[in-house]
Amino acid sequence: MSQIAIADEKTSTATGDLIFFNNLKKLCGQSFIGDTTFPDDPNHDFADKALIIKVAECSENQIRIPFQVGADKSRTWVFTLTPIGLELKHDHRHTDGTPDKITMYGGLSNKLGSGLIQHFPADNYTENLIPAAATNVWTVELGADSKELVYRLERHNQPRYRADFRLAKPNRQSN
Repeated sequence: MSQIAIADEKTSTATGDLIFFNNLKKLCGQSFIGDTTFPDDPNHDFADKALIIKVAECSENQIRIPFQVGADKSRTWVFTLTPIGLELKHDHRHTDGTPDKITMYGGLSNKLGSGLIQHFPADNYTENLIPAAATNVWTVELGADSKELVYRLERHNQPRYRADFRLAKPNRQSN
């Protein structure tokens, strides 16, 4: 795979959202393998399970990235360019395709990011759906070296989850 040039311009906040979105979009059609790197707890739900993301659907304003944990294909990250900024939502589905009762939570970028990193504090919908997640901040980071995508979750300003995906060697298998 030829390396994908990742831009990191720090101009206006709206431009940072757009540059990040376009950098993510460059990965469209590719799958990547990752690992849970935090917590290091053998009892965690994702412990010792294969993690695979596929930058599956890319349109002018939306990127859908299914996130597979072991055999569980119920999760999709949805990045949407909205008139007020870049939004990250977590779409959870049952095996028959119907929405889970806990779905579409997330938030808008907080405008502190760049073309390489964006932070998404929980929005009001998330706070009402999952009161314990009111202080959640999801961070998605693309490595400047084009070799890694990191997904992090913090709650109460404390690390809660981290997954690292290797971009240098895409998984060519269809999922």
